Amino acid sequence: MTTQDDTDVDAINPIVLQRADPCVLRHDGAYYFTGSHPAYDRIVLRRAERLEDLQAADEVTIWRRHDDGPQSHLIWAPELHRLDDAWYVYYAAAPDEAVTAPGPGADDTFDHRVYVIENTADDPFTGQWVERGQVDTGWESFALDATSFVAGGEQYLVWAQQHADVKGHSNLYIARMANPWTLATAAVELSRPEFDWETKGFWVNEGPAVLVRGGRVFLTYSGAATGIDYAMGLLTADAGADLLDPASWTKSAEPVFVSDPAAGQYGPGHNSFTQTPDGDVVLVYHARTTTEISGDPLWDPNRHARAQLLPFDADGEPVWGTPVPDTRPTPTSVDVL
Repeated sequence: MTTQDDTDVDAINPIVLQRADPCVLRHDGAYYFTGSHPAYDRIVLRRAERLEDLQAADEVTIWRRHDDGPQSHLIWAPELHRLDDAWYVYYAAAPDEAVTAPGPGADDTFDHRVYVIENTADDPFTGQWVERGQVDTGWESFALDATSFVAGGEQYLVWAQQHADVKGHSNLYIARMANPWTLATAAVELSRPEFDWETKGFWVNEGPAVLVRGGRVFLTYSGAATGIDYAMGLLTADAGADLLDPASWTKSAEPVFVSDPAAGQYGPGHNSFTQTPDGDVVLVYHARTTTEISGDPLWDPNRHARAQLLPFDADGEPVWGTPVPDTRPTPTSVDVL
């Protein structure tokens, strides 16, 4: 499988340095990229005709954190979507007191919520990004990593959120949407941390991403703390099923994408999906190249965005494989690029 210039997708990694939680959207012949900036104070956007050119592409800041209040710190995991001829970015933000938070949970100060900005211009680098505010998910608690998809003509939101009645730091929820910033239905729990691989360091289900293909809905997510134990899990459903019914979904007991010491890749996760110009599926994710992290992993900027082709078998099942080795130099210091 090749891109439009006969360059192997697996030979361009990392596609962007020091940008975790990568989201790549292909639209009108270009790749649009966003991800968590290591300073956690802004939302950035890049554009290039080829995945391999995203690293050199100009990075534009389209939104910055507020000086104070609920959107003033730790801006995480922006996701870019094109819906109803407008652009939307879902992101998580925390209030002032979150700056010294040691980790998500009831006993510390991470207190993120999910927010949305909108731009109705044809080009997201022009026009005005307007704040549509917080997505009301039904209860107030640590919430993050919203993604959106359309199936059967309906828009859905999937996100991670803590619930007082469930052990752990975040579970996965789904709801149908009335518009890109308003839920039309109550949240339904799809998954909670329950397997050993999901509960290393933190009890986490987060970073959902959705691929609708061949009459199936593939919902990936990430579990464990964000060091070398971080890995990707999978839920699947028939596209024609009631996606708001937990019984429609099957959860894999084992992770589908994990660290590969032979490739020098550790903690792969928080993925998104895009495609080549020929329509082949591309898996986008972040990973580290080291197992030694000084201090809190949150503040080490060296999670890099990567991409590789995702093949499918004769039954239409993804063949996940393992992270491919890097072919570009990566930073070894904690300096932010």
